[in-house]
Amino acid sequence: MLEAFRNGGWGMFPTALFGVVCLVVAARYAMRPDPRWIPLQLALGMVTVLTGCLGFVAGLITTTNHLHEVPESQVPLIGALGFGESLHNVALSLILVVLAALCTSVGVVRSTPARVGA
Repeated sequence: MLEAFRNGGWGMFPTALFGVVCLVVAARYAMRPDPRWIPLQLALGMVTVLTGCLGFVAGLITTTNHLHEVPESQVPLIGALGFGESLHNVALSLILVVLAALCTSVGVVRSTPARVGA
């Protein structure tokens, strides 16, 4: 996991920050469901995914800016490696948002009254 964080570069830090805050808010909602927390969860989830995408794009920009420094025969390999490393940002954002969505689902189930005879 630490290696993936290193490979993702600087974009992993804001992605992790917003994702962890989103996860904490979702866990709070799971423990004590209150509808006022839902807009914050949605906004934090969106920011988490967007920072993951920003880190991905920034990684691709860095990769393409340095492709001229490698031998021509190595360009496809180095490009693919840079692409793969950049994807770590997106993966982190998706992992955190999925975990937050699971917590939110628990809160929704807890807040929905049980039906009698259903």
